[in-house]
Amino acid sequence: MAEPERTERRLRPAPLLFEPSEAAADPEHFFDLESIDDPHELLVRATELALAFRAAQDRAMEFQAVAAAQLADPRRFDRLPPAAIAERVEWTEDYARKMIEFGEDLLKGLPDD
Repeated sequence: MAEPERTERRLRPAPLLFEPSEAAADPEHFFDLESIDDPHELLVRATELALAFRAAQDRAMEFQAVAAAQLADPRRFDRLPPAAIAERVEWTEDYARKMIEFGEDLLKGLPDD
């Protein structure tokens, strides 16, 4: 059941392009959206960016979960308890446990090295 959802998140929406530092310093500038006059084009590009940010958030959360699971791995001599992981990233301890479990599930799906 989780696999179709995960496949869906792997779709590649519009790429997030990094902006020049001068543009990023301007609070009114956001991926050049302010320069698009056509509302149809603006809606399409803004939607592409929203989807790209959601996909990036999902991927980043998966990497957080994998890292949490690796840090909590009992085979590590320097393993961290869920409370220590939670403190590092400002999660609750309960959420850290859930992320560790999620990360363990993700790691089980990875090919063995």
